[in-house]
Amino acid sequence: MTDDRSDALAERFRPRASEPMAEMFDEVSGRYDLLNRVLSLGQDTAWRRAMWREVPEEARAVLDVCTGSGVSLPGLRRPGRLLVGIDVSLRMLELAADEQRATGWAPRLACADAFRLPLRDACLDAITVAFGVRNLRPHDDALAELARVLKPGGRLVVLEATAPAPGWTAPLHRFYLERIVPAAGRLSDDPSAYHYLSRSVLAFGAGAEFEAALAAAGFVIARRRSFLMGATRLWTARRFGAGQNAAVSPSAVQDARPGSTGRPGAGGAVEEEWRAWGIVQALLSAGLASTLIYAGWLMGKSGGDLPLPGWSRGAAWILIGGGALAFGVRTVALVVRLLSGRPRS
Repeated sequence: MTDDRSDALAERFRPRASEPMAEMFDEVSGRYDLLNRVLSLGQDTAWRRAMWREVPEEARAVLDVCTGSGVSLPGLRRPGRLLVGIDVSLRMLELAADEQRATGWAPRLACADAFRLPLRDACLDAITVAFGVRNLRPHDDALAELARVLKPGGRLVVLEATAPAPGWTAPLHRFYLERIVPAAGRLSDDPSAYHYLSRSVLAFGAGAEFEAALAAAGFVIARRRSFLMGATRLWTARRFGAGQNAAVSPSAVQDARPGSTGRPGAGGAVEEEWRAWGIVQALLSAGLASTLIYAGWLMGKSGGDLPLPGWSRGAAWILIGGGALAFGVRTVALVVRLLSGRPRS
């Protein structure tokens, strides 16, 4: 069994391993999204929402690569926009079709290899890839193919799980990837897929090599963000063609065209205000949880000295314990949201 798993892992890591990847995702498709939600601590939707915001509203033709079960597709829908999702896993695409059919919307889906996209040159305004680019090895070849189908100036938005960066959280992050992720994979139909997930994230690195591959493929990074202390990263890049200056980062140039974003720094001020308010809520929630825990300790210490009948004492324990648990959970949720980045839209 161990040899079989090692062979499967080796096959998945070989260059352009489209067939082994298709087989793996076909196998895990049933619980894949559920386990993603659990392993991301419920934050994957917020991260995808951040990815959606990076796609220009005026983009008329958008491709979602490694679309899987189509989780990213609803947020990319716009009136008049051509939206296409591709994946090597036919089973995943069938789930995507079933899910969207229930909403009355039928996206265009294609079972295709990201290294040989069935699209003509320079036909897309934007491409998104959520938690899939690390599976496209070698990255140089995959990014070259994405650049081929993007128009000059087109936008590439990549959301990806990354390996621990140097810092005080690195040991915890590594423990999570090496121990928790494979253990959670036991709930899957193919536990070896989650050993692959862990190793593929560690092999992908913290992002420096990927950024070098972006530059080599003709992309200039316009924006980069990290979530959950660097466990997930988001890159927004533009493809530059002939006649365009790739030496100037778009983030250094203010867009003053009609319909562009407002005054510089407005978004940052809103985010700072949201973060300050989130910190206040987290501190208040933590304080209430601590107070209730202390009250429970005092009540337990007093024993039978409190003049409370039996039913009142039981009700008090339920209120104190339930309140402490509720405010404790809320504190954790607020902290996770603060570490994840932007406010919910």
